[in-house]
Amino acid sequence: MKTIAIKLAQVFAISAVLAVPAHAALSEGDVEPYLKKQGCFKCHAIDKTKKGPSYKKIAEKLKAKPDPEGAIVKNLTTSPKVKLEDGTEEEHKEIETKDKADHKAIANWILTR
Repeated sequence: MKTIAIKLAQVFAISAVLAVPAHAALSEGDVEPYLKKQGCFKCHAIDKTKKGPSYKKIAEKLKAKPDPEGAIVKNLTTSPKVKLEDGTEEEHKEIETKDKADHKAIANWILTR
């Protein structure tokens, strides 16, 4: 009887662990600290131009395009060559997360600046 109770407890414990998602998408409040950790604020600021355009300028430019979210995600995940404010070009840094929900949260955060 004791063995059955232990086995049931193990099954419930394993079920509980598997039911919890491994990663929750970045929340609105998590995006800015995440981007800072990734080094994005070395080149970008929310509302002023640095080495790269401000997030506000990026949002204004992309909102007129057909898929602004997709454009941001592509920039964050493929390391394209980008033109900097001084006219030079360099590869855009790729962010670490591969989670599509995180990509969407970051894109939406940028688009609402």
